[in-house]
Amino acid sequence: MLRPVDTRVPSAVEKLVHSIYRRRFPDGEVAFVPRAFHWASQAFAGHYGDYQPIDAAYHDFEHTLQGTLCLTHLLEGRARARATPELTAHMFELALLAILFHDTGYLKKKNDRDGTGAKYTPIHVMRSVGFAGEFLGQQGYATSDILAVQNMIRCTGVNADLQSIPFQSPLEKTLGFALATADLLGQMAAEDYVEKLPVLYQEFAEAARYKSENSTNAARLAAFSSAEDLMRKTPGFWEGYVLPRINGDFCQLYRYLSDPYPDGPNHYLQKIEERIAQLRQRIGSSETQAKKE
Repeated sequence: MLRPVDTRVPSAVEKLVHSIYRRRFPDGEVAFVPRAFHWASQAFAGHYGDYQPIDAAYHDFEHTLQGTLCLTHLLEGRARARATPELTAHMFELALLAILFHDTGYLKKKNDRDGTGAKYTPIHVMRSVGFAGEFLGQQGYATSDILAVQNMIRCTGVNADLQSIPFQSPLEKTLGFALATADLLGQMAAEDYVEKLPVLYQEFAEAARYKSENSTNAARLAAFSSAEDLMRKTPGFWEGYVLPRINGDFCQLYRYLSDPYPDGPNHYLQKIEERIAQLRQRIGSSETQAKKE
């Protein structure tokens, strides 16, 4: 059974990730995980360059930490299962950087006073790729390492064309799929996922109003007429998009979250099924009340 970690507390997630990294890679750099978390927390707090603190209410730093925690558990499970290609300390480090920076595209520049970072939802993946490239370049990372991080981030796009991503190795590709899996499962398994769906709707509504060059995605976001409509359609999103995506495109990497692997309970899937059941119950109650009125 996975030990619960409070994703509202960055230090708690960092401690768990650090312990897994050190246990799996005893010869790895001791300071790496704390440094990576410091970089990300500083960026989201508005202490990097000319960026403001994150003001997107759903895609905040806790959202990033939820995905980070899930990815770390997934990679540890994969390593325990002795899956190939074998995970190295260096590639673990790049994957951690990718998940920590995968939503930096929601950060606004200091001279940007129009709305919140949610307006960048249709183009946030592209902006995150750019942010990661800029930041890691300043830290002296090699071009190939920066590209690896950017390729992993590209996998998180809702409509990402995975075949067009220029992966440099099979392991890099696997880590990109693992990251995208963790991004989906980490947020949907959260205890307050259902309660935060109205907040997500507000982000979508703002993004739909924002006149970006990516009108296709903007139109998709405008498909929800209200928070209730988003909640009503979320079970379909799980069954019609997430499950096919993680079972097909992302090669069932979520199986490494089963404890023990391969036939033990999968904490993340169990929690998501609970959230979907909770949603269905809430939707049913609302519809019953509406009929009475």
